[in-house]
Amino acid sequence: MKRFEFLIERALLLCALVSVATTVGIVGVLLFETVEFFTEVSIVEFLTGTEWTPLFANPKFGVWPLVLGTLLVSGIAMAVALPLGLLSAVYLSEYAPPPMRRVLKPVLEVLAGVPTVVYGYFALLFVTPLLQSLMPSLAGFNALSPGIVMGIMILPLVSSLAEDAMQSVPNSLREGAYALGATRMQTALTVVVPAAFSGITAAFILAVSRAVGETMIVAIAAGQQPRATIDPRVPIETMTAYIVQVSLGDTPAGTLEYRTIFAVGMLLFLGTFGLNLASTWVRERYREVY
Repeated sequence: MKRFEFLIERALLLCALVSVATTVGIVGVLLFETVEFFTEVSIVEFLTGTEWTPLFANPKFGVWPLVLGTLLVSGIAMAVALPLGLLSAVYLSEYAPPPMRRVLKPVLEVLAGVPTVVYGYFALLFVTPLLQSLMPSLAGFNALSPGIVMGIMILPLVSSLAEDAMQSVPNSLREGAYALGATRMQTALTVVVPAAFSGITAAFILAVSRAVGETMIVAIAAGQQPRATIDPRVPIETMTAYIVQVSLGDTPAGTLEYRTIFAVGMLLFLGTFGLNLASTWVRERYREVY
């Protein structure tokens, strides 16, 4: 029996080491290619320039158009997902009867299982024409449509994590609020939500990280025109969409143009890594102990 447990322990250790080695390998490749890129391109130009045309005859390597495009689409997505996700979490946690909750929560989470390429074509072929009927100036490729659809896609993430955080709040706090004369709405918004603040905030930050790293929706529906703009009606390009564009195989490996995807990927990695660290810090910093 002890020998069997020893083998299980070593197998689990091996799985952990494979995971760590994979992460180290990814970071190593990104770092090596990024350093090679910055031996030919100024890091100041990369971080401050407002023109991104690395595949043109006269290349420019200012990454700000990609950063602004990513922030614009992610901001629209969060404007959709955060309020709707929080409200649905409040309903599931505080209002829905147990049978209704057992049905609604899995149905809501089905959205998370839909392939992102389906969301991309849904944004391009359905949401964009619908928005154009309301906004004639809206371009065929734009930031608004994929932003809205991305918000719908990450809504289950926000709702599920926030609802789990609210469910962890002990009933004694709710009963105390009811004993003082609070209504169910007052209890939910002034007692349960503040008590679950750390979990809800962590859910929001993780959702932002998911939105920043989304690829297929923006690659299909946002266009591939890097421009430094905050106008959601025009085509833009995000960091992930640019990586997809260059990774299609038309750009020779080892060239400066090819190495741009590693520099952009490293910037994206650092951004999402920072968001995940912030999520962990907030969860630990404001965690309530009951």
